[in-house]
Amino acid sequence: MKTTNNKLYGIILALIIAIPAWIIGNAFPIIGSPVLGILFGMILAFWKRPSYFNTGVTFTAKKLLQYSIILMGFGMNLFNVFKVGKQTILLMLFTLTAAFITAYIAGKLLKINGKTAALIGVGSSICGGSAIAATAPVINANEQEVAHSISTIFLFNAIAAFLFPFLGHLFNMSNQCFGLWAGTAVNDTSSVVAAGYSYSTAAGNLAVIVKLTRTLAIVPITLALAIYTSKKESKGKKGSYSISKIFPWFVLGFVAASVINTFIPIPAALTKFLSEAGKFVIVMAMVSVGLNTNIVELVKNGVRPIVLGFTCWVVLALTSLGVQHFIMGIF
Repeated sequence: MKTTNNKLYGIILALIIAIPAWIIGNAFPIIGSPVLGILFGMILAFWKRPSYFNTGVTFTAKKLLQYSIILMGFGMNLFNVFKVGKQTILLMLFTLTAAFITAYIAGKLLKINGKTAALIGVGSSICGGSAIAATAPVINANEQEVAHSISTIFLFNAIAAFLFPFLGHLFNMSNQCFGLWAGTAVNDTSSVVAAGYSYSTAAGNLAVIVKLTRTLAIVPITLALAIYTSKKESKGKKGSYSISKIFPWFVLGFVAASVINTFIPIPAALTKFLSEAGKFVIVMAMVSVGLNTNIVELVKNGVRPIVLGFTCWVVLALTSLGVQHFIMGIF
């Protein structure tokens, strides 16, 4: 009971800070609630909080973060995903591969921490903050590494929401071409929505479905990273490798929630509520990450992750257009 009470203090603190971040983020989706959550948390990290908050803050940043991914599965309709996935699987394979290879090579050249590079890679290629949230506990990333990644992804989300529609009109892209481009090359859902629908309704509808299809890549990617991380950390330690220990079980919950939402007639209002609850808990988790982040260190080491994020973003955007032009014959 004492442990539960200790957790509650930190959870309630994260909840209170997350509420204004959620409200302001929904009013200004170009910024996004998770970014505001981590920002508010980092500002309040200067406050020397009582130690009884710490257990709950850490629990929210790690465990509640995993539960939030499960709840987000209720926002997935697999019929729509499979329909678009069949048409765009080649495009996604190329873009995902290009982003991961770029993150790995550029991360090495820039001498960036491997976990930070991995988080920026999945954030760029899959679905921004949600992918970072799902991957962080799998590779045992700390708050500083998550903060670097989230802030980097946010910067290019904001730029993309304004720049992509301008470039789309400049190059006279069709709705299909732009929808595929925004859906595969813009990171976070909020920026995909902003860029897609500012171009046209048809482009926006396609971009959102393509983006949701990308989200499913969380499943194989987190599993692969879990196996890689476990093998790397257990190297030389006899008998320390166990698939059951490293398997990201919460990702199975995400898949189960997606299946339930697709095949079981649950009221749409309930599934929407659960999906939104998942997004809100992510904001709470980002608040907790911010509360445990040293902002001085973040600023001191902030340039190289931004260069990595920019490199991944450019490669992703060009790969998407290249595949559409040379292989799909659309652009």
